[in-house]
Amino acid sequence: MDYSRENSPFSTKFSLRRGGDLFEWDSPLIMGILNLTPDSFYDGGEYQSDAAILKQVEKMIEEGADMIDIGAFSSRPNAKLIDEEEEKKRLMGPLKTIRKQFPDVLISIDTYRSTIANEAIYLGADIINDISGGNFDKELPKLLAERGIPYILMHMQGKPDNMQDKPEYEDVSSDIYKWFHKKLLEYRNLGLKDIILDVGFGFGKSLEHNYQLLKDLGHFQSLGCPVLVGLSRKGMIQKIIDAKAENALNGTTAAHVIALMNGANMLRVHDVKAAKEAKQIVDFYQKQ
Repeated sequence: MDYSRENSPFSTKFSLRRGGDLFEWDSPLIMGILNLTPDSFYDGGEYQSDAAILKQVEKMIEEGADMIDIGAFSSRPNAKLIDEEEEKKRLMGPLKTIRKQFPDVLISIDTYRSTIANEAIYLGADIINDISGGNFDKELPKLLAERGIPYILMHMQGKPDNMQDKPEYEDVSSDIYKWFHKKLLEYRNLGLKDIILDVGFGFGKSLEHNYQLLKDLGHFQSLGCPVLVGLSRKGMIQKIIDAKAENALNGTTAAHVIALMNGANMLRVHDVKAAKEAKQIVDFYQKQ
């Protein structure tokens, strides 16, 4: 198969609405992760002060992040979901600070609660990233449709505290494709226009499920939405290379290259510089 840019089987041009403006791209985007949680699987507890938060956001932007994804609760395997007040307490102050310091950066908020999303949008959030695909709070997709806010629709089987308890599928790629198709019909009918798809690596998937999804990533392009990949330093990488999260950067970069070759339009990453360089190599290769 010819993987040159001109003959690529994957879509490379997408757009999202940002207020009254149209944000367009034709090369994969890098989304830098900012965890405001004390218990995330990799960098939990590192960014608790305003100074540390702003320093990390500035670093990610300088290294080439196209957007920042801010999360205030951990969704690692076996994690218990925190209550709304705790999520709000962790999130809103830093969001205000980041938006004031970096008025032009695209900001995504990792939440499944419509109340949190509504306040975050008021404070300047551009995108909502929902690990539950609308299953935890049915009002969230309705809110985003009304407000004209882009939505990251992620697949998860179960909840964080039980999602890795023997996940089962008839065919993981086909099952998730059908789930996306159903959700897209439902949310388009609500008036939700800008939807990004995330197959949810590590969220209710076995090791074999994750790598089958990585192999079949281009299959989801036919749904007509950008495809986001979030596999940075996850267990699916740690297990293959027999390393903990802090030593999983090389494995992550290898997986990012595979994802980009298979049609990923966005990478959600802890290590922006490494992801940016991987993207540059793949971009150059595909243009030859």
